[in-house]
Amino acid sequence: MGRRFRLDLAVAVVVVGGFWVPPALTAGGARAVAGLALGALAGAAVLLRHRAPVAAVLVAAAVTVAGGVLGVSQDPMLAAAWCLYPVAAERAGRARGAAVGVVCGIAVLGATVAMPEGTTRLFVAAFVLGGAWLLGTAAGRQARAAEALERARVQAEVARDVHDVVGHALAVIAAEAGVARMLPDADEVELRQSLADVEGHARGALQEVQTLVRALRDLPAPVVPARERLLAVLAASRAAGITVDERIDGDLPEPAGTVVVRVVQESLSNALRHAPGAVCRVQVTARADAAVVEVHSAGGLRPAPGTGVGLEGLRERVGLAGGEVRWEEPAAGEFRVLARVPL
Repeated sequence: MGRRFRLDLAVAVVVVGGFWVPPALTAGGARAVAGLALGALAGAAVLLRHRAPVAAVLVAAAVTVAGGVLGVSQDPMLAAAWCLYPVAAERAGRARGAAVGVVCGIAVLGATVAMPEGTTRLFVAAFVLGGAWLLGTAAGRQARAAEALERARVQAEVARDVHDVVGHALAVIAAEAGVARMLPDADEVELRQSLADVEGHARGALQEVQTLVRALRDLPAPVVPARERLLAVLAASRAAGITVDERIDGDLPEPAGTVVVRVVQESLSNALRHAPGAVCRVQVTARADAAVVEVHSAGGLRPAPGTGVGLEGLRERVGLAGGEVRWEEPAAGEFRVLARVPL
């Protein structure tokens, strides 16, 4: 029995036991039977308010009016208001007040035509129904705003992952293709090897994209240790024509390991795109509380400025992990990325 059902059951017991059973028993005879039957319908509506919300509201309102007409209920639309709340929370933006209008119309009709103390009942019914509608609408808007923020967060995360994975793969492929094209005396074996490397990098990127898609769909995906993925990134960058010297100390547990891989991946991708032929030094040190990453590149054939999109995405990624990242140009033709990622 879920928490929500237990709460609805408690409300049903309180409403039926407090507002339906005493008047029905006092009435006696056939009216008592009718009152208890109508009270049971009101309780059932309360229990089914999440499975059939609109029907539950209408049933609760109708039996409340009927009970008031017969004089076997003192329920001031509390059952209907309890059923109205989820309707407002889930459908307020689409219903545009239609459900609450119907229920209030029933309440007004019952209060003014058949019920004794009609004015008092009218004000109480309007208060509880209007309050339930307003509270439900506010809760629904808050929930939808939270969902929108979560969607935006997921979209930003996917955009960063796609940029890092696809961008690095395309940079490596472009660099390798360019190197193969520029070889003046390349024989068939060398060209075939270059094409095999390009194919391997493309397949690797495709596998990473598939892993991202499976993660978005909550499907199981193969888990590759961060250190292994980091070494693959370094090997691909070397194959694309840049010199990489690395030093990796310590273990890289998840999720910090993925962030470290992305920092190195984006830094080397920038070197491939904007300074082909550069000499890069990668140092990753995993300490007790954090992993410290430094990627330094120098030289290159055609230094060119970038758009900064990848670096800003990197700042967002490291920031979400609770770390910090910065970049600098120590000297002309040099670029350094420094990051600290909490473990």
